[in-house]
Amino acid sequence: MISSRVERFRQCFISHQVFEALQPLFLITFLYGLTPFHVAKDKSGESAVRMSFFGFVNIALYTLLYGSCYIVSLLQDETVVGYFFRTEISNVGNTLQICNGLITGAVIYISAVTQRRKLLRVCEILFNLDDNFANIGIKVKYSRIYRFCILMIVFKILVIGSYFGGVLHLLKSMGITPSFSVCVTFFLQHSVLSIAICLFCFMARSFERRLVILNKVLKNLYHQWDTRTIKTITQKQRSLQCLDSFSMYTIVSKNPSEIIQESMEIHQLICEAASTANKYFTYQLLTIISIAFLIIVFDAYYVLETLLGKSKRESKFKTVEFVTFFSCQMILYLIAIISIVEGSNRVIKKSEKTGGIVHALLNRAKQPEVKEKLQQFSMQLLHLKISFTAAGLFNIDRTLYFTISGALTTYLIILLQFTSSSPPAVQTACSILNSTEIANVTQT
Repeated sequence: MISSRVERFRQCFISHQVFEALQPLFLITFLYGLTPFHVAKDKSGESAVRMSFFGFVNIALYTLLYGSCYIVSLLQDETVVGYFFRTEISNVGNTLQICNGLITGAVIYISAVTQRRKLLRVCEILFNLDDNFANIGIKVKYSRIYRFCILMIVFKILVIGSYFGGVLHLLKSMGITPSFSVCVTFFLQHSVLSIAICLFCFMARSFERRLVILNKVLKNLYHQWDTRTIKTITQKQRSLQCLDSFSMYTIVSKNPSEIIQESMEIHQLICEAASTANKYFTYQLLTIISIAFLIIVFDAYYVLETLLGKSKRESKFKTVEFVTFFSCQMILYLIAIISIVEGSNRVIKKSEKTGGIVHALLNRAKQPEVKEKLQQFSMQLLHLKISFTAAGLFNIDRTLYFTISGALTTYLIILLQFTSSSPPAVQTACSILNSTEIANVTQT
């Protein structure tokens, strides 16, 4: 009885098809209105991505709710940050944050409708990719990607839920009851951004795992070759034994030139899928990174201003509560940027390794036909490269850390200078007024 229950529980984390691996994430995005389709099974039991009329209605409802609550918050000048303190700089930061949040929501929900076919195309390419892997004897295991998807969703839900619950508890403890529009904007802004990031990271993970399989196929071919000749390779020697963590043990009945040709087609499909995914996510990533950077700048300023003792704020909250709130919000958006950058960077690094393996094969190849195929593969690698950009304005890789760090430092210095220059300005004005009064008295 216990063993059967354990087996049924284990089966919940096993996936046999590419669309089954997509099901948990597509269910969440469908419920949140971020995608207008979901994964369903047909009569034959095969999973497929299907459009839904309710999906489009759901997107429209979320857009109206999201936009109306942000506009109400902007008109009433009411935000969660405003409950903590109000200064001239915080008012500017709140207004910018509301406007950016409104733009971010609009971009994400509009692209969910206008760019939906690009996301469907990515799913189709992933399905075709696995057929190409089957042609060279590789059966992709989806359970690892499926479990990654579930863990990623659970982690994001726990983080957002804990953060949102902690903020509400903190406000309630001080007798502050947030309005409905503030609660909706605060919760939706964090949750929608997190789910959009989950979708991007999952797609990046899918590309990464298939690049890993492709690289292992080529590495295995490299180890099979003898430095003297490859003509003595027998039928039994053409086995992909190094792919146990990704595939079933199979015997490849094709010669090396056919394997290289299939690998070229697989690499082309991966590059096409990555390019299509970048077109779908490009404006979403731009707006997400922009609002994350803006929030990090102002949160870091609030924390530094308080810790340095330069804050003139009047607040019900203690310094510890104040610093904790803004530090947690800053860390939350730092995690968002790191998730995007690392997801993109892993795919790029795995794709760069393919070039080194192909050129190692080219140096060891003896047959003219195989050399010609490898030279074609080398030219393909030169012209087809995987990269992710934010609307073409900047590349999404680890160089973005340096760019953000430099810009963050610059803006923090400027904001802190505004704070430090305010008292002298006031003193100068007072001294001018005092000297004017003394001169008037003397003349009198």
